[in-house]
Amino acid sequence: MLSPGLVTTLLWLLPSAVRAVFKDEVGHLDYHYELLGLPQRETTFFHKPRREDKASLLYTLSDLGVLAAVNPSNGALLWRQILGENATYGAGFARAAEGESWISSAFGGSVHAWDAVNGRSRFWAAFDGQVKDLEVLELTENGRKDILALHDDSGATVVRRINGNDGSVVWEFRESNQNIPLQVSTNVEKVFLVSLHGSWSAYNLKVSALDTRTGRRLDDFVLGTKGEVHSEKDVMFVGANSAIPVLAWTDESRSKLRINVLGTKNRQEFPLVADTVAVEIHAANSMQAVPHFLVHTLTSTGHRADVYHVDLKSNTISKAYELAHLPGHGAFSTSSDGANVFFTRITDDEVILTSSVSHGILGRWPLRAADQADPALHAVSEVVKKPDNTYAIRAAAVTDSDSWMMIRNGELAWTRPEGMSGAVAAVFAEIPTSEELVKSLEQEAHINPLSAYVHRVKRHLNDLGHLPGYLRTLPERLLSSILGKDVANHVEGLVRDNFGFHKLVILATQRGRLYAIDTGSQGRIVWSQRPFTISAGDKWQVKGIYVDETKGHVIVRGDTGEHITVETETGRVVEVMPRGSARSIQSTALVTTPSGKHLLPIGAGGHVGVLPAHLAPKETVVVQGTKGELKGLVFIAKGAEAHEVTSWVFSPPKSQRIVHVATRPSHDPVASIGRVLGDRRVKYKYLNPNTAVISAADDQSLTLTVYLLDTVSGEILFSATHEGVDTSKHAECSISENWFLCTFFGRYTIKDTAGQSFMGYQIVVSDLYESNEPNDRGPLGTTANFSSLNPVDRPIAPARPSVISQSFVVSAPMAALQVTQTRQGISTREVLAYLPETHGIIGLPRTLLEPRRPVDRDPTPAEVEEGLVKYSPVIDLDPKLMITHERDVIGVRKIIVSPAVVESTSLVFAFGIDVFGTRVAPSYLFDILGKGFNKVSMIGTVLALTVGVLALGPMVRRKQTNTVWQPST
Repeated sequence: MLSPGLVTTLLWLLPSAVRAVFKDEVGHLDYHYELLGLPQRETTFFHKPRREDKASLLYTLSDLGVLAAVNPSNGALLWRQILGENATYGAGFARAAEGESWISSAFGGSVHAWDAVNGRSRFWAAFDGQVKDLEVLELTENGRKDILALHDDSGATVVRRINGNDGSVVWEFRESNQNIPLQVSTNVEKVFLVSLHGSWSAYNLKVSALDTRTGRRLDDFVLGTKGEVHSEKDVMFVGANSAIPVLAWTDESRSKLRINVLGTKNRQEFPLVADTVAVEIHAANSMQAVPHFLVHTLTSTGHRADVYHVDLKSNTISKAYELAHLPGHGAFSTSSDGANVFFTRITDDEVILTSSVSHGILGRWPLRAADQADPALHAVSEVVKKPDNTYAIRAAAVTDSDSWMMIRNGELAWTRPEGMSGAVAAVFAEIPTSEELVKSLEQEAHINPLSAYVHRVKRHLNDLGHLPGYLRTLPERLLSSILGKDVANHVEGLVRDNFGFHKLVILATQRGRLYAIDTGSQGRIVWSQRPFTISAGDKWQVKGIYVDETKGHVIVRGDTGEHITVETETGRVVEVMPRGSARSIQSTALVTTPSGKHLLPIGAGGHVGVLPAHLAPKETVVVQGTKGELKGLVFIAKGAEAHEVTSWVFSPPKSQRIVHVATRPSHDPVASIGRVLGDRRVKYKYLNPNTAVISAADDQSLTLTVYLLDTVSGEILFSATHEGVDTSKHAECSISENWFLCTFFGRYTIKDTAGQSFMGYQIVVSDLYESNEPNDRGPLGTTANFSSLNPVDRPIAPARPSVISQSFVVSAPMAALQVTQTRQGISTREVLAYLPETHGIIGLPRTLLEPRRPVDRDPTPAEVEEGLVKYSPVIDLDPKLMITHERDVIGVRKIIVSPAVVESTSLVFAFGIDVFGTRVAPSYLFDILGKGFNKVSMIGTVLALTVGVLALGPMVRRKQTNTVWQPST
């Protein structure tokens, strides 16, 4: 019987063992970048989340529509909210209510308020139209702080005053005209609506004054002459509150800056330097701040600034002082402390602090991060005055490399790689081997055996020079092996490992930047490169990305005809064709040509054109036509050229539209051609590599039709129609080996309840076999070769698959479907899917999605031996199946997988807003020891046994000798 003390000890140790099961691999096998997107200048600010707090938090609304709070001390993410799915640059607004514990935001047509501490929603109000501006009404008749929202509703300008507590509309002003609404502002008595008035490309500014309490129009002002303003970009600044009630704009030539004090008809003009490229205006947002603002002028060679003061009594503006012209872009930011306004200037090598009152420098800090960070594009800052009349400053700046960094008194405090957000394409790449080794192997392959042998011996002798360094690392390797650590993680540079866990992921973002990520080093960024300059508001549409492993190059093609080739190891640009230099393309296809694999660009309407014969695809290329139809193109060589010929056309019914096309992955090995049943019979798999799954939605009949298509002949091998489908929701399919699945939102009928049905998210899985009967190869029989164009001679009918389908209901929508891949295809496959509502990635075992599960009965002993369980229509999304664990992964656009060297493991990489990577083992780690394996105990046991054998050996031999010499009786 166990003693009470021993029982207590075991019970105390049990929770630790349980915790190790769930948390042992987190942070070791996986990595996660919690990203926001690039912070925007007008929607990033410091704010105290509670009135009594002394410290501020950093808030931002990014260019991807993510609102977040960040700890300015270490850059840690405190909370974040996604405001919109299809975000565009500059589409949202975020403002803080001074002295309040909430912040407001607007995106699309909706207006929101959030708790500044925990990010919980206070209200979410949806309106028609598009939000053009959002401001906080600091002064009201009842002391409450409300929100002003400006909407453009189908040509009508709408201003709403929204209750800051519950989101109700206090009043609404609506005006139907051809004006373009820009911004709203306010002072103590009035609300000002600023809009463009006139015709296309020839506007002047119109200011409408509204009553704060009722929203009634009080007056209208037209500023400037017609044609002074050509677009919204010419309006530089509109003061958000009574601290800076000014309106500033410039002409197209950037020669003069025109400023108006809101509420008056007068304007003042100030000249700009001759080579002005852009103008930015910075002012404090606090109502207590003095009405001073800074004009930041960017020139072709550098930047400068001018500080202006506003006299609210006389409504005049005067220039106070100027800051010298310095080379580089530079960044200015504004902060306030009571009535005092401070301007922070970040140059390439220092941080300078000045007051808005005079040009005297209050503080200057050398930028110690100058050798680590790129130039700052824009920033926000917070200044604190110390008792000894010195100042402390921290500034959060967005850099030219799409990073967000915090500078604290000239020192780099932290950096967030926000440039990786908004990823649109990614691909796995092997870590390249040494070029010298490749050249040596190629040389040995093309010479006679004797010379190749001598060359190899010399090469091995030269490699002996690395032996001392290798011997020095042996103790570390041995210790790391015992402790279960990955040696490659501690080696600088890129190193391949024996298990194939160390690979590169080449990531392309919508801002035109490429990243290389080491999957075996917790997602370490190896290099980043910006091959193209993407203007603000534009997106890089990547149509194809391919890695040429033989050359160690990655090729990326964009929608406007641009393409770039870079080295996977260093990021060095090998070849680049700028945007717009070639014809636009709608897609790409990875094809096999006489000269190797090639990323084929496909033009509009699915046209490829004439190709050189050495670049002509050997297989059929599937493209999409101008009307949505699918076409199969084959290329016929005529001399040195190859011409495209349409071999087949697949057009769904006119009422249907194709919503998704899924094809088999390029790496999809099949370990067994048959499925062994419990009674030892075999159902042979239908393994046609030239298959694609097309899902087409019918908005009128609310149906989704799934087609299985032979991509060589264009023949429909199988089709199924699902009724009662919500075609406005996401539908997606995936295919692997001899099965495919589709997910959608539709009606599901319960068989046991007299046809009772309900709406829900479904997964329909279909297995493909050669015949309905086991041990039957179908029409093809044992034929070694077959053709999709002429499958068999007898019978004449084509060899269509036998399909077994089953549907399941899940509790949440799924997107970015992917199937795991292993080296030989022996391991069980697993379906990976992103759950947009729960912000996680789940892995569903293939056995769970088995369509042959027995319905309305228990499985027979043979079926149990096969691994089948009784069919249940509902699949529970168990949290233990989440490969992201408790991580909050948002905005996943796609999931890619790659096999490791060990058969049990598949590498997974997900990208979108966040970046997440991990390793999964659907059949568990049957060919590699897990991290939890106690190697110390094993080695200790072996050593103890060795010592025991050495100690007991002489005793045994002595006993055997004595036994021999004992006298017999």
